[in-house]
Amino acid sequence: MEGPPGSAAAGPSYTLHPAKYSCEDILFCVDVDNESMVEMKNTGPNGRPITRLDSIKQSILLFINAKLTMNPDHRFAFAALGKTASWILLYCRSSVQPHFQWPANQKLFTFDVIYLHDKPGPDNCPQKVYDALVEALEHVTEYEGYIYESGQGLQRVLFRQMCLLLSHPQQRCMQDDLNLPMALTKKVPTTDSAQGEDNLRVSSQ
Repeated sequence: MEGPPGSAAAGPSYTLHPAKYSCEDILFCVDVDNESMVEMKNTGPNGRPITRLDSIKQSILLFINAKLTMNPDHRFAFAALGKTASWILLYCRSSVQPHFQWPANQKLFTFDVIYLHDKPGPDNCPQKVYDALVEALEHVTEYEGYIYESGQGLQRVLFRQMCLLLSHPQQRCMQDDLNLPMALTKKVPTTDSAQGEDNLRVSSQ
């Protein structure tokens, strides 16, 4: 930045060159196993049941519209995960641990995961599935990959998680530092004028 003309106290000047927002090639891999047809807790118009797959479709449309608003040159592709593993991965199986084969130390893309699962029970093991997904993410992802899970069966949770994946992988903070959503609390009156900023409270919901 430059100071006013004739200002002897002006500091050194610099120029910030404009840079185009990096384009992304995003591959969605959607689990279409029978568990993707499990009904969510909320219902659609006229009380029609909404399945996990219905919610996934809506969340993908939300994600794509938002990303194209940021940069119309982003590109998207889709793949289905059926009986064989054929990359945002949306996984719905509570009792099937994913297995992957990938060369060691070969990280060529960023891998995000959203895992929709049932509550733990005698016939499933969502924690072991989640741990396997974390291992896969850490093994293959180049930049900061995010993983989210939900056993609540709520659409709004899935939509919120998809929105958290909108950030560019090269511009993300570590997921452990991303404690969202954050709720603003009322400003606490204080006599110290230096404490002029609103206090923030991190919500665990």
